[in-house]
Amino acid sequence: MTEREPFRTQIKVRHYELDSLGHVNHAVYHSYAEVARLEAMEKAAGDRDGLRAENLAVVLLESHIVYRRELRAGDVVEVTCEIEFGDGKIFHVTNEIFKLDGTLSAEIRCTLGLMDLERRKLLDDPRGRFERAGIDLKILTTSD
Repeated sequence: MTEREPFRTQIKVRHYELDSLGHVNHAVYHSYAEVARLEAMEKAAGDRDGLRAENLAVVLLESHIVYRRELRAGDVVEVTCEIEFGDGKIFHVTNEIFKLDGTLSAEIRCTLGLMDLERRKLLDDPRGRFERAGIDLKILTTSD
């Protein structure tokens, strides 16, 4: 069996994302992770809009970051995105932000849920609901 790589996207650090110390503002790292999550979900959905058709949306419940190395203006980073499903209503997304030389800049782990937008409640079995909505989980997770 071949091991799959997590989803990756590249982002260039912009000057306006810097703080007074000259490196990327702490909140921007979270934005980079959000870009990767949204791009991964878009790719996994393809032309289908199964979640929206069911009036469902992914919601962020918690986010934790560990900063490893600073990022500066002009750096280009690769941001990974991998979903881990478990039992119950929540799932986790891990993002790693790497400089192009392979240096790990930050690790982000988020807890998410799938919300019924009409009832405003989290739903059980998000993995199954993604599958039924036509989401390609091979893009979102490296595990089977």
